[in-house]
Amino acid sequence: MPRTTYNKLVRDKIGDIIAIRGGVAKISVLSKPEFRVVLKSKLLEEVKELFETTTDVDALEELADILEVMAAIAGERGMSMVQVEMMRWKKAQERGVFDRQLFLEYVDDETPQKI
Repeated sequence: MPRTTYNKLVRDKIGDIIAIRGGVAKISVLSKPEFRVVLKSKLLEEVKELFETTTDVDALEELADILEVMAAIAGERGMSMVQVEMMRWKKAQERGVFDRQLFLEYVDDETPQKI
């Protein structure tokens, strides 16, 4: 049987799904420090997949995956998605959202600021 190497974080039911399909998987449990690092890599993987989508259906699936990884990152840090949403709302009130589709080209300023 040919082997495919993944070396990536997967959802909890993936091992069962592989077994049902007749495959044999080696899955290990990460330590908390390893999990924290790998979660960030998983977020980048999911964002990359979003960039590669060509349909709204695929984009919706990738956005759901991004939210799942965000929920895991928040939970691992002792936060809830409600707290994340509250911070999103606070920043929206203070700095706005992206409804107007504005693109900042440059600022002539002696002291650059975090934008």
